[in-house]
This record gives sequence, structure tokens and C-alpha cells, in this order.
Amino acid sequence: MIDVQRLRVLREVARHGSFNRAAATLRFTPSAVSQQIAALERGLGLPVVERSTRGVTLTAAGRTLVETADAIAAELADAQERLDRLSRQSARFTVAAFASGGRRLLPAALAAFSARHPEAELTILEREPEESLPLVREGRADLALAYHFDGPPPARPGDRSGLDWTPLAADPLQVVLPAGHPHAGRAAVHLAELAGERWVLGCLKTAGLMDRYAALAGFEPRVCCAATDYGFAQSLVGAGVGVALIPSVALGDTPGLVAVPLEPPAPARHIGVATPRRHRGASQPYVESLLELLRG
Repeated sequence: MIDVQRLRVLREVARHGSFNRAAATLRFTPSAVSQQIAALERGLGLPVVERSTRGVTLTAAGRTLVETADAIAAELADAQERLDRLSRQSARFTVAAFASGGRRLLPAALAAFSARHPEAELTILEREPEESLPLVREGRADLALAYHFDGPPPARPGDRSGLDWTPLAADPLQVVLPAGHPHAGRAAVHLAELAGERWVLGCLKTAGLMDRYAALAGFEPRVCCAATDYGFAQSLVGAGVGVALIPSVALGDTPGLVAVPLEPPAPARHIGVATPRRHRGASQPYVESLLELLRG
């Protein structure tokens, strides 16, 4: 029988990559953490971590156990949530969403949801996908409005993500130009035609995307600013600093700017909803209801 407490210790070691940092989180001594891991390995007959001067990494057995520990933690969190609901006689429903999607896609759906479920106590968390998906996986959010760029979605049937992914919409990136730019009146423009421009990045995650599509178009982009806010990036375009690739959902109605679609091949975000695969608790009717409203 695998000891649940030892799984908890292994999970913290995996999170922090260090016995010392795991011990601080758990309020154990580093020696106690080491003893718990050693006892777990003796019981299994397999090593679960590899120790080096650079820290601690998981073995294949360790990764399998951490996946199990994540599932157990989510089950316990779901059980605690249901118990809390019984004690409060109210229904809590937590949604995590990225900022631009939350601003454009959530309000109408949430208004209809609240009218449909007045008993639900809504909590909205603004989180990027790298934070919101773990919240759903761990049972701390019931649903995440998220996105991914080109490539596979963050969850696929039969994988070990613990999530289901429901695609909602493609969100193509458009080039934002000053209204007086020579290409501002075009129905579409090829990225290669912008090879000589200075670029403002509205999100650090688009840097690799920009490099990849620029390489396909045969040039190396000159990046003059790497911002973390699409609104700020658009204001810099308005100030004449450069041009920017902005997802359609994040476009602002800014005087003096024009958004022009890109001719293929063109980058896009793909917006969807992440929900827990295994942990179908009391919030499941709310998950299904909001999903229906978001899908329109």
C-alpha cells in the first residue's frame, strides 16, 4: 500500500526540485523529507528521484506517482468543495480566464449563466493558460477559458493531462498599423511585405511565433519592444514606435490604428475551454451550462 503522506511529500519535491524547498513548504526538516522519500522507494523497490548537485529530478516511477498524487489531491479538493457547499448551502463555481478572452467572450455568457443559475456563487480568476490549466487539474477552478498557439491543444483524448479540451474559436493574429501606413487600406497583407518594419510584441509568448513565421516569410524581425499587454503594444503602434501582431480578440478600438488580416501562412491563437476529465462533482451542471453558453 502506497502511503498518501509520502505521495504528498514527493509531490512537493517534484514541484520545487529540491528537498530543502519542499521541506520549507511542508514545514518539515530536510532530513524528514529525505526519510519519507527513502521509505517510499523502499516500499516500491524502485527509485523515484535522482539526486544531483543541480537538484532533484523524478524518475519514470516518480513521474507516475506524482500524476497519481495530483489526481488524489484533485479528488480531495473536490470532496472538500462539496462538503463546504453542504455546510454553506450555496454553490460555488470558479472560472479562470485570460484577460482578452475574458473581456470579449465571458461577459455575455456569464450574464446568461447568472440568470439561469442565480444560486451559483461565481468567482472569476484572471489567469494565463500556464496558470489556469493547473488550477482546473488540481480542482481549484471548475473551468478555464484558455488558448494555445499553433500546434496540438493542451489536452487530447486519452492523454495524461487530466483535462478535456473543448475548442471554441480560431483567433487569427492581425497586423496593427498606423492609419497612414502604405498597407493600411489593404484587405490582407503578406508578412513578407512587412520585412522592413520594426515590431512591437504584445505578449512575450508570441516571440517564438513571430520568429517562426518571419523565417517562413524570409526575414528576421527587428523587435523594438517586447510588452506584456496587447493594449500597451497598440498604444506604441499609435505612437509610431513600430507595428504589431495582435490576436483579433485582443484588438482595441483605437483611433488612428488599422488592423489588417495576414495572408496565409498566418499565425493564430486557438481559444477553448479546459474542464476536469475525471473529477465530475457538484459543479458539473454549471460546467455544462457555461460551456453551452460559450459555444453559442
